[in-house]
Amino acid sequence: MTAAERNNPVTTGTAGNGHGGGGGGPKVLVVQHEDGTGPGLVGEQLIRSGLDPRVHHPWAGERLPDSLAGYAGLLVLGGAPNCDDEKTAPWIPAVRALMREAVADGVPQLGVCLGGQILARALGGRVVVRPRGPEVGAVALRRLPAADGDPVFGRVPDGAPAAQWHWDEISELPEAAVPLFTGDDCVHQAFRVGERTWGVQFHPEVLGDAIAEWSLSDGPAVRAAGGDPEAAVASVRTAEPRLREIWETMARSWAEVVHTYAAR
Repeated sequence: MTAAERNNPVTTGTAGNGHGGGGGGPKVLVVQHEDGTGPGLVGEQLIRSGLDPRVHHPWAGERLPDSLAGYAGLLVLGGAPNCDDEKTAPWIPAVRALMREAVADGVPQLGVCLGGQILARALGGRVVVRPRGPEVGAVALRRLPAADGDPVFGRVPDGAPAAQWHWDEISELPEAAVPLFTGDDCVHQAFRVGERTWGVQFHPEVLGDAIAEWSLSDGPAVRAAGGDPEAAVASVRTAEPRLREIWETMARSWAEVVHTYAAR
């Protein structure tokens, strides 16, 4: 087990057609795109809220469900592939189909980083390689008016720190998307589609240990692009108390949406 996996405890233990640990509550399908990128803080809060996250590892050969039948929520995590790179990640079309199904049927879903990018592309948005190089480290978010009253992001304050680690970014949101948060160096940080779909560009699930793990493999590329991976890790570690407070609250809010949907 890697250090990043230890920070993402929901990645171990089998339960049904995926790896889970939430017991008998409403099931949430979790798509993990690569080793060391599990649901972390978000997964912990889903379990504590009485949900049953079922983590699927398509990168390891596990087949994704054909539909969301039997699931009360969909969580799509981050990863290194581009959202259109079906050669490196041949399961991406299946993820797109599940995300479109969730939108069409009103199933609560949350796309994180790559997951948010797949969601945006699946609904008609545009994703590009960042011309300025990767955005890494703890970055302050800027609240937009539509965040007021949002059931998941309504309690996230202006200036909230968010852990970033991405080379691609959403350059155009889908027509139906409502922007919730922006940033000084990345315009589309959080958005909502309909009543129960959210996408984010950042990583609400990670703390400093996970970013440090990623920097071991990605640090040279970050440095070559003019970034400072050590400073990025340090900034996330410094921000950890606020990161935990804010994004655990957000995760619990999303869990409430899932519970409400499951009880309908």
